[in-house]
Amino acid sequence: MANIEKYPTYVETLMKEYSRYKPSYGDVEVQTIFDRENHHYLLTNVGWDYHERIRGCLLHIDIKDHKIWIQHDGTKDSIADELVAMGVPKKDIILAYHAPYKRKWTEFAVG
Repeated sequence: MANIEKYPTYVETLMKEYSRYKPSYGDVEVQTIFDRENHHYLLTNVGWDYHERIRGCLLHIDIKDHKIWIQHDGTKDSIADELVAMGVPKKDIILAYHAPYKRKWTEFAVG
């Protein structure tokens, strides 16, 4: 049985781990943004590489309707697989970056 009360902790733990990896170029800060009240979680880069502005979302996860919605996954490894390794059932993870009609062909929830 999944303990959905732990889902925010799992998401924050993974994002904090990923935030330790700093880009090897430029003056770029990795930021974690947690809206705990509304269950929105972001990991983003912001800064400069010489004259080029660097900004972008690495991870965007929401928790709604007792499911973890992965809105964007810019990690090398699958954040969904890492959540499964932490004990989250695949039926509680939605790969929201896939179109709704494509989700039925994944091994995760369809939404």
